[in-house]
Amino acid sequence: MARRRRRGRRTRKSGNWFTRLSTAKKAGVCLGGVFMALAASGVIYVAAKLGKIDTQDIPQEDIVINAEAEEAGEGFTNVALFGVDSREGDLAEGTRTDCIIVGSLNNKTKEIKMVSVYRDTLLDIKDGELQKCNAAYSFGGPEQAINMLNKNLDLDIQKYVTVDFSVVAEAIDLLGGIDIDVKEEEIQYLNEFVYETGQVAGKEAYFVHEPGVQTLDGVQATTYARIRSTAGGDFTRTERQRIVIEKMVEKIKKSDLGTVNEIIDKVLPSISTNFTSAEILSYAKDFAKYTLGESSGFPIDKTTDTLSGLGSIVIPVTLADNVEKLHEFLYGTTDYTVSSTVQNISGSIVSRIGQREATDDETLNSQTYNTAPEDAAQEKGNNYGGGANNNTPPANSGGQGTVNDGNGTPGGSSGGSGNGNGGGSGDGNSGNSGNTEQPDPGGDSGGTAPSTPDTPSEGGTTE
Repeated sequence: MARRRRRGRRTRKSGNWFTRLSTAKKAGVCLGGVFMALAASGVIYVAAKLGKIDTQDIPQEDIVINAEAEEAGEGFTNVALFGVDSREGDLAEGTRTDCIIVGSLNNKTKEIKMVSVYRDTLLDIKDGELQKCNAAYSFGGPEQAINMLNKNLDLDIQKYVTVDFSVVAEAIDLLGGIDIDVKEEEIQYLNEFVYETGQVAGKEAYFVHEPGVQTLDGVQATTYARIRSTAGGDFTRTERQRIVIEKMVEKIKKSDLGTVNEIIDKVLPSISTNFTSAEILSYAKDFAKYTLGESSGFPIDKTTDTLSGLGSIVIPVTLADNVEKLHEFLYGTTDYTVSSTVQNISGSIVSRIGQREATDDETLNSQTYNTAPEDAAQEKGNNYGGGANNNTPPANSGGQGTVNDGNGTPGGSSGGSGNGNGGGSGDGNSGNSGNTEQPDPGGDSGGTAPSTPDTPSEGGTTE
């Protein structure tokens, strides 16, 4: 049922359960969140350049808010932040959201909390269809994605911001790079996909040669934030995204207006939102008063599985219980009762996949992500690995082998053949025969890591 305005809230304050959560649960900031910091930091310049933003109109009557949840969240402004894994700058429907976060602003204290909704979470994307939640944006753009969040999480979200991941690389370069502590196990995957990120961003790509704290350029840092092939999969990826956001915000706050102006010039054309210019300026003028509070991932209690027809999924245990904890985290509500809509969806998930028990974070973060074939099928012809699709970008196909001297040859529809320096068929170190992953929604796909050159010529496909 659509609702046009916020109403009173039933709340009772008490101790915050979130302070007792493990570190792994305090993760989940999406690259789309950079927009708020950039726009607010450069309010003087933004005022003159807001016309560059792709502004969309979503009528209030088309925003769905669960009837029983209409009183929740009074005094808070919720915004959906979407990061799309688009290769061509497309911010509308047809592309899946690699990142989904809910930013909740306490209008009184000016504290912002963020919750990352794991992209593979099994939710009702529309009319009872249980699917990975990142499919909602692909099928119905920001309107369907907003309504999916409202319906499943008992939220009142009426505004959104969408950003293409590639623009973040340019912003980081203008900031002079950011310092990241790169772990040994991350180097392989960072180098494996850095070429593809550079190609999309139109920038040179350089390998990382050793672990430890170091300054990453825009292409390297963006690639780092997108890795999910290490243990923990998407859960540890959201932690990396949080680190990148925090490092960027630190540098933005120390930057002069000239630098901020340059960043805005690059960022605004790659943003889609239904915020009006007046609304953006209203929030921007109070930027100095805002504080970034704690962040979390959703679902909080969860497990994972790979199921036929669904692929690799994150299962909330249960959805109703997780929504109650979400409201406690965002609003401090300890007596919130979820809506009948959420109860019904929660029951539908149990009916679909059976009763499950939550897996502890230590176990989840020790598991390596494996992509199911269904994930590739769900990409609906937007497949970027394996070379089996006519839409596969040239010179960047999944059939590619390791790069030794820049002479790698991209594979054809079945991976192609190699010449010793990068062909499509391999021996466990090149091409698809050595690939342990297959492509999945959002462009995540396999490939193998390039070796030692400082500047990769052709690496594996996107992570």
